[in-house]
Amino acid sequence: MKNSPLILIVGVCASGKTTLSQGLRELGFNARSFAQEHSVSGRLWRRLKPDVLIVLDCRYETIRRRKTISWGKERYRQQQALLKNARLHSTLIIKTDQFTPAELIAYVQKELELLGIYPSSQSLKNRNDFSSGPSSPGTPL
Repeated sequence: MKNSPLILIVGVCASGKTTLSQGLRELGFNARSFAQEHSVSGRLWRRLKPDVLIVLDCRYETIRRRKTISWGKERYRQQQALLKNARLHSTLIIKTDQFTPAELIAYVQKELELLGIYPSSQSLKNRNDFSSGPSSPGTPL
């Protein structure tokens, strides 16, 4: 695995893509969200050549609870269809209905570490400038 592998996050609207990518970046991961569900090609995500592909999913009812939307279940089904290829090639598929933002970030961090993926050492070095002791990529701050 590269020193700073690209973690790409795709999923249906309001599944937590932006929240997760921001949270992982704050921890020092090279994470990016991508609005695959709005593209016309189900394979557009491949152009970014991710090392790790995370697909987030949630129920239509959860989307409506999280966000005001002007579209119905048919658009939700279209989003699911556009994510089919990403699901087939994903590293992780996560149903986010029951997660809080903090729980989702912590869960994915643990899953990434189980895969041997840690925050970049440069990010940890920068964070250690403000800490009292040494740390390594596998050591909690």
